[in-house]
Amino acid sequence: MIPLVPATGAGRYAPSPTGDLHLGNLRTALLAWLFARSSDRAFLMRMEDLDDRVDPASAQRQLTDLAALGIDWDGPVLYQSHRQETYQAELGKLLDAGLTFECFCTRREIHAAASAPHAPPGSYPGTCRDLTEQQRAERRATGRPPAVRLRTSATHCTVSDALHGRYTGVVDDFVIQRGDGTFAYNFVCVVDDLATEVDQVVRGDDLLSSAPRQAYLASLLGHEPPRYAHVPLVLGPSGKRLAKRDGAVTMREIDAGPARLVALLARSLGLSNKEEITPQDLLGGFDPALLPHEPWTYLPGPLS
Repeated sequence: MIPLVPATGAGRYAPSPTGDLHLGNLRTALLAWLFARSSDRAFLMRMEDLDDRVDPASAQRQLTDLAALGIDWDGPVLYQSHRQETYQAELGKLLDAGLTFECFCTRREIHAAASAPHAPPGSYPGTCRDLTEQQRAERRATGRPPAVRLRTSATHCTVSDALHGRYTGVVDDFVIQRGDGTFAYNFVCVVDDLATEVDQVVRGDDLLSSAPRQAYLASLLGHEPPRYAHVPLVLGPSGKRLAKRDGAVTMREIDAGPARLVALLARSLGLSNKEEITPQDLLGGFDPALLPHEPWTYLPGPLS
């Protein structure tokens, strides 16, 4: 059973345990914590461990690093891998309501198909949406397992974001369960947020384009979408998103104590000029309106 959170709602941080957290991940975690704690919300931790690249040992390392930085959370950690029955039950409700359909398309076929004029490249063109039962049977006979897609009745959805304002994005018939049986990110994150009463989602702005789909699904399930804050990423020296290829980028690799590392992240956000600081120290003066909207470039080396 998932414990209820206070009536004020909750924020959360939801990493995927595919390796150690780098500075970009830690910066987003710090911001998610500050957003939640400064608004008197609970702060929850969730491991999005459905990816086939998951390293079980990295989950504990990630939690250890977050705790060392001074980021605490309420209640037990939620592991998505433990919630398969819940996802299946929620999928069943959508199936019963006629809000899904089987899709036999490969990714290559979707990209090759002509999408609607309003949709970005790669959006689902509706190929399998209105197949007859005979056509579905013929496709099943080929041995290709179908994905399950949400049957949407909208083409766009608008969300409100603390940094980006009103953002309107495409809503297509997105996948909620892959052909191999794995539940998709856009589905499980919404189910989990609703189950834990998360009403504030702070994450990297590379995920902004997924917010309209998720907000649409939340509304379809009878809930208000959360308040979003998509924060800028950390880039490496090459100008691309920070990654292991950029050298010493994880807490374990950087030669600094937690207070100095938090101070580095705080300086990158314009929250403090101190050489050492804790997350708790940042709470009093935290103002989301003052956060930068541009990415920060990290240059590995001694911390100043």
